Amino acid sequence: MIRIAGLRKSYGSTLIVDDVSLTLPAGGITAIIGPNGAGKSTLLGMISRLLPMDAGTVTVDGLDVTRTPSDVLAKRLAVLRQDNHIAARLTVRDLVAFGRYPHAKGRPTIADENKINEAIAFLDLGALEHRFLDELSGGQRQRAFVAMVLAQDTDYVLLDEPLNNLDLKHAARMMQLLRRAARELGKTIVIVLHDINFASVYADHIVCMQAGRVAHQGQPETIITPEVLSLVYQLPVRVELIDGQRISIYYQEDRTP
Repeated sequence: MIRIAGLRKSYGSTLIVDDVSLTLPAGGITAIIGPNGAGKSTLLGMISRLLPMDAGTVTVDGLDVTRTPSDVLAKRLAVLRQDNHIAARLTVRDLVAFGRYPHAKGRPTIADENKINEAIAFLDLGALEHRFLDELSGGQRQRAFVAMVLAQDTDYVLLDEPLNNLDLKHAARMMQLLRRAARELGKTIVIVLHDINFASVYADHIVCMQAGRVAHQGQPETIITPEVLSLVYQLPVRVELIDGQRISIYYQEDRTP
């Protein structure tokens, strides 16, 4: 379980995350949604210790992220940043192997190789493992980065907008793979998403942020409603039940004469 208490972050005079207190449940997928500038990625960055916090605490299963040694925390929590570009020319297998560094410290064992193989197989990258990253499509590269995170073999996986630059087919496939990872591998996945409908269909728990605060949180049926979404996104949102899934339709009326 991830517990967040009184978390604040400012850049100059601009308050980005404003006194956020939140408990993220263990297991399943928690999606963090909200408009641009709501503080979603900043919140995730502080949870993962990639960004310093101005105030507050974050604990992962009781471990304070600011005080826990990096090698200990890296065995409990893995993170994939939004800007996950690597300049070096690496193969898919080389990249995935980086996920084992907290365990192997550069000296991989047979157990590490097995975890690498499992992650490559899980993300269906076997045919690509010896290809260089710059030879892959955007969707293939993103799967390779997620495989690296899964190879780290942590209980908690934090992903910052992993669907960026993916078309609809590849985005849906990525969410299906993350759903499988939560269900079959027992991972707790916390993911920042822009697409409300992917959050509705694949998440177990949704945190909706607005202006640096948590505006609403709960199961999809309590968040994916016209009342909540219209207020948070400041535009009319209709929600339809399609094949048992709550699908939002959002639009802005054109009043141009």
